[in-house]
Amino acid sequence: MTTAREIMTAGAECIGAEETVLLAAQKMTELGVGALPICGTDNKLKGMLTDRDIVVKVLGAGKDPAECKAGELAQGEVVTISADANADEILRTMSRHKVRRLPVLEGHQLVGMVAQADVARSLPDPQVGDLVEALSTD
Repeated sequence: MTTAREIMTAGAECIGAEETVLLAAQKMTELGVGALPICGTDNKLKGMLTDRDIVVKVLGAGKDPAECKAGELAQGEVVTISADANADEILRTMSRHKVRRLPVLEGHQLVGMVAQADVARSLPDPQVGDLVEALSTD
């Protein structure tokens, strides 16, 4: 069965919790991604920062992205998946938590990201359709 390690995009980069949202936006632009994991000084995940977070919680709230720290936007527990998790577990986790991106961990180390697009490229159409439907409903 297909595992997260097989379909993930390897080499995911974090934004430090103490780094600015402006730096995060620049990094997203450079990498061509819409989200970055937020990592603490201990290299453990603290949250996820999305391009939507930047627009709604920073710009829309009148905050200065050059002053606002990425860690200020880390909320709750980060939903992750093990590198050895199978496709069914990936789909269940994404559907249950309504997330389009999952950081992939090996132990406590970030090794990649599984995005909805990775799932679409790697899994059969019916499974992809079920995931898209789950993520599109309230």
